[in-house]
Order: sequence, then C-alpha cells, then structure tokens
Amino acid sequence: MQLRLGDLVDALGGELHGDRALPIDGLAPLESATASQLSFLSNPRYRSQLATTRAGCVIVGPAMRDAALARGAAIVAADPYLYFARVTQLWKQRTAAPAGPAIHPSAVVDSQAQVDAGARIGPLCVVERGARIGAGTVLKARVHVGEGCVIGARCVLHPGVVIGADGFGFAPNQGAWEKIEQLGAVRIGDDVEIGANTCIDRGALADTVLEDGVKLDNLIQVGHNVRIGRHTAIAGCAGIAGSATIGAHCTIGGSAGILGHLTIADHVHISSFSLVTRSITRPGHYTGIFPIDDNATWEKNAASLKQLHALRERVRALEKKSPQ
Repeated sequence: MQLRLGDLVDALGGELHGDRALPIDGLAPLESATASQLSFLSNPRYRSQLATTRAGCVIVGPAMRDAALARGAAIVAADPYLYFARVTQLWKQRTAAPAGPAIHPSAVVDSQAQVDAGARIGPLCVVERGARIGAGTVLKARVHVGEGCVIGARCVLHPGVVIGADGFGFAPNQGAWEKIEQLGAVRIGDDVEIGANTCIDRGALADTVLEDGVKLDNLIQVGHNVRIGRHTAIAGCAGIAGSATIGAHCTIGGSAGILGHLTIADHVHISSFSLVTRSITRPGHYTGIFPIDDNATWEKNAASLKQLHALRERVRALEKKSPQ
C-alpha cells in the first residue's frame, strides 16, 4: 500500500515540510527506514539518528524541526509519538483484510448471551450464558468470556484471554481446602484492551471491575474483586492479588506485584519488578527493586539486610544511653 505525505497530513493534521506527492509505502524505525518509509522521533536521546536515517520523512516535535529539515522532509506535530500512533491506526485501516463473519463458525456463543451486532467474535471463542458483549468489541482467537460477565463497547481482547474464570478462593478444613464458590462476575468498561493470555478472575461475591480505557499487556493475572480505575495501563506479567483497588491514570511496570486488599491512589506509577506491600495514598513514582549484582556481592548485601532490625535496636539503645 502507498499513501502520499499530503494524504497523511490531510487526514491527521500536522505541519508538512516537503513534497505532498511523496509516496510512502511503509513505517519503520529511524535506524532501518528507507527512502520510501515514514519514521518518527519523540525522544531527544535519539536525535543523533536524524543525521543518518534514510527515512523519506520523519515526524518530529517543534524542538526538532530544524534538525529534521536539515536532512529532508518532516511532519512537525505537537506530540510526535501520538501523531505516529494515529498514523499506525490510519495505516491499519487502509491495509486491513476484508472482515469475515461477525461470529466465526467455530465460536461457541450461548443462546442466552447478548452479543451486539457490531461486535466480532473470533475463532474458537466461548461466550457463556448471560455474558454481554458491547458494540465494536473484538474477541480474537480462543477468548473465553465466562457466565454473566459484561464487556463494554470498542474493546479488544487478544488471543487466549480468559474473562471470568473462578477466583482463587479456598477455606482451610482440617488440612485440606474447601472451595469457595465465586458468585460474582467481571465488568469491563468501554475502550479497554487486554493482551494475550491475560486472566481476569470473577469476583467472589461482588464483581471484578475494569473501568473505561484500561490497557492490559500480555500474561497479566488480575485476581478476584480487583478494581482498576479508568485509563490505567499495566505492562506484561504483572500480578494483582484479590480485592486490590488501583486508581485512575496509573501505570504499573512489567512483572510488578500488588498484594491483596491494598489501595493505590490515582496517578501512581510503579516501576517494573516492584512488589507493592502497602497501600499508596499519594500520587507519584514508586520503586521497590533489589538491584542485580554479581552473586557473591548480592549474598553479602542480602545477609546485611537480615541484620538491619537488630542494628536498629542497638542504635536505639545507644541513643538512650548517650547524654542529650
């Protein structure tokens, strides 16, 4: 497929410096783009790549305008990363394969489920009794939507997503475990995207809830009765234990863990591999990572950490003895 630079700017705005008729046949990173491809620069750390890129045109912010023009055509946008995102959307629309049937013949949809006429259910999906799927939502291959679960409009669920499996609930009984039936469901708002093989458990009594605009990466576990606020984004392999509440507009890095029954405020940003063991009540960036080191040094540091409590008590005792 080809688009002219003028077509892109007409559709998306931006300030074009260059030939409107220049054909673009692909999108690529700065380091590998060819003369017929479009690239972008949003991070100043990669400014040096502008001088060597072969891209036919580069999307840049106002601060990079002169540097970009020194090497060729450019589209100047207030937010080049957001502009590039919208270019990818336009490209996907223009290159998408013809749509197949709204419900794939191999999908299993219960007669008591409600699937909006504008939704699409992919191969080998299962939609159980009482589930509701909103307009414009897409379930890709092998998605399972459990009984009574609700998915809003314009959501995308990638292959292998499981919505509404039982939460992890068992009561101890004389050395064995007695199952607690999970009687809630999962409620997902509008414009939510859920990555491949992510699992969202149904609630024990009340529902597990994902509010509008939530974005989840691949291989995330969301426990029963978790609530995730609107427009929060969570990277791959994160784990959220039951009954945790995460606020709106948060970001959670890959492989982070959040213990159960905690509350995370709005606008909290958690670094990758951090373990959250207490509620966070104020916005900000939080990190809880023990840095990697060679094994011998790491063992020494770990051994020192075990002594911190005793050392603290010794310091307190010395402070009490010392004259004021």
